[in-house]
Amino acid sequence: MKRKNKRNLADNEAATIESTTLHPGINIGSTALGRRKERRGISKKWLLIPAFIIVIVLTVYFAGVVYYKSHFFKGTNVYGTDVSQMEVQDFEEGLSAYSLKIIQKDKDGMEFEEEFSSDALGLMVSSTDELVKIIDGQNEWLWPLQHNAVYGGKPSFIGCDQDKINEVVKSLSNMQEENITKPKNAYISGYKKGKGYEIVSETQGNELDAPAVIKAVESAAEGLKTEINCEELGLYKKPAVSSDDKKLNKTLNKLNKYTSTDITYEFGSNTEVLDGDTINKWLSVKKGKVKIDENEVSEFVASIRRKYDTIFRPRKFKTSYGETITIAGGDYGWWMNTPQEIKELTMLIKKGKQGKRTPCYYQTAGRYGKRDYGDTYVEVNLTAQHVILYKDGKMVLETDCVTGNSARGFDTPAGVYGITYKQRDATLNGENYSTPVSYWMPFNKNIGLHDAGWRSSFGGELYKTSGSHGCVNLPPEKARQIYDVIQTGTPVICYNLPGTKGGDIAKAAKKEDKNT
Repeated sequence: MKRKNKRNLADNEAATIESTTLHPGINIGSTALGRRKERRGISKKWLLIPAFIIVIVLTVYFAGVVYYKSHFFKGTNVYGTDVSQMEVQDFEEGLSAYSLKIIQKDKDGMEFEEEFSSDALGLMVSSTDELVKIIDGQNEWLWPLQHNAVYGGKPSFIGCDQDKINEVVKSLSNMQEENITKPKNAYISGYKKGKGYEIVSETQGNELDAPAVIKAVESAAEGLKTEINCEELGLYKKPAVSSDDKKLNKTLNKLNKYTSTDITYEFGSNTEVLDGDTINKWLSVKKGKVKIDENEVSEFVASIRRKYDTIFRPRKFKTSYGETITIAGGDYGWWMNTPQEIKELTMLIKKGKQGKRTPCYYQTAGRYGKRDYGDTYVEVNLTAQHVILYKDGKMVLETDCVTGNSARGFDTPAGVYGITYKQRDATLNGENYSTPVSYWMPFNKNIGLHDAGWRSSFGGELYKTSGSHGCVNLPPEKARQIYDVIQTGTPVICYNLPGTKGGDIAKAAKKEDKNT
């Protein structure tokens, strides 16, 4: 009883303590007790919530495991196609919605596109084994993880109908004649005066290379690409030669080098100019090589030879007797070495040379023009048997002579000749003679001027019966004086002038305007 009473007393005391008031209106004991009871009730209730969530999560997870046994993981890309959460049959059915855009360009270079369906391309799936293998290779227990699996390459199970591909390419706008500009090679323009030659740039055009397009379309469709750009893939036919082609530019440079040639021939007061305006007509290009027409070069050289050569041509000559005659014979005058000049001129053109030029000559004359014999020459009047020497336009000597024996047919031939050479103390040899002379000046093969000390007289008609073998015999002192003045090439002008005598020149020879 006491123990019971003590316990009751203690309980009462505890109850009394819990109900002790610390502040008016607040009962600490009763409040704390009520909160403990409340917490105990809430804990039991909320314990049921985590269990419920776990059940849901597990349900979803296992549902996903089952789902991804036959579906691709989220984020899976197969050969460029997003197949997230698809089944194999969904992939096959999705091919019917596939289309391929082919981007082309028009004549003005503006892009446009044409689109073709999977049916037009004959797209088909030959086998789904690869897709099934991918799904089977997935670990469905790991499906909640981030996968983003990408399977690259080209699917081997997708094919196209080749005939349909060919038809698609054949139908493209850039395959139609009226819509295309064919590519054109860069080329060298014609010659332009003052500019020479230029490269005309190539034309790219928009004509498709059919075999290349067929291959690209087939590859794109089988790889499930959604578009191809013909220009980016280089499917247009290209010019074979572009403006930066090394061979083309080498040819251009050679053409311009040849036509940069500017050669001026001077023939006294006359000139002949050869430049690009003429040379360009002589040029041709074959397989990138520039060729100069040799016939054209030859004709040009021949034209100036015909115009300015004087050898073997008749010429007017005003004699010391005041009468002007025409002399046709002889080999004196300008004589161009045509073959050598053609050769050298061709080389000058190839080098693009510029400047003045003197042609190659076999033989030159005193000066250019009608009076090519110049102002220093030996005049021989065969009729008068008289020789006159002019130096720089002035008569410095005259003398009688004896020329070829007319009776024996050794007449000294008329014509204009040039001194071949001159020689002291020569011996003249013939069939029945050997004659030493002190001054030998040949001008027509073995015919020449020389001293004839064995003669006691000169002039008159001695030549008719006792003349020379064709040479012009002179008094020794006169021969010496002539020898001292003339040089190799000095003209010797021989002519016949009926009715004249050696002394007839006295008045005419003194006129300063002679032969002007």
